[in-house]
Amino acid sequence: MGHNRLSIIWRMILALFCFLGYYWSENPKPVKVSVFYIGSYPIQNIPNSGEIFFLLGLIILIISAGLTYVLHTHTRVYNGYMIIDGFWTARKVKIDFSTITHIRKGRYKRNIFRRAVYNLHSKGVIRFYTSGHDFIEMRDNAGFTYRIGSQNLNQFFEILKNQIKS
Repeated sequence: MGHNRLSIIWRMILALFCFLGYYWSENPKPVKVSVFYIGSYPIQNIPNSGEIFFLLGLIILIISAGLTYVLHTHTRVYNGYMIIDGFWTARKVKIDFSTITHIRKGRYKRNIFRRAVYNLHSKGVIRFYTSGHDFIEMRDNAGFTYRIGSQNLNQFFEILKNQIKS
């Protein structure tokens, strides 16, 4: 969902297939190219079947444009703790700053297919990510490591660093 490269790519591929289905319905004759053969449009006896593909492609594009404004995670920093709130039915996660022993900045490896995650426990790391290239990693005295992705890394890091010191 929302403003994530992988989600946007999948929705654009679906819309592209819908538009290709519409084009195929408007030009139903078989095509033979040197490598492969595209047969004739299989649903020629159903009227307006191609327009359904076109309408579905437009709906996917409109929904995709609307989903870019959906808030994935809302991070709020208070005096002594931080609350990360996911979208719709996700549980809130509270991180107490009195237990944090280490904080550092990091950068993700370049990857166009990084998916959005919220409260994903994997290999001893709890991940929160929607988009961006940077993250903040915090370790607490219980051994949990929190990796929180951010687009405003320096500002977020300074706020957290000041909260952890006090």
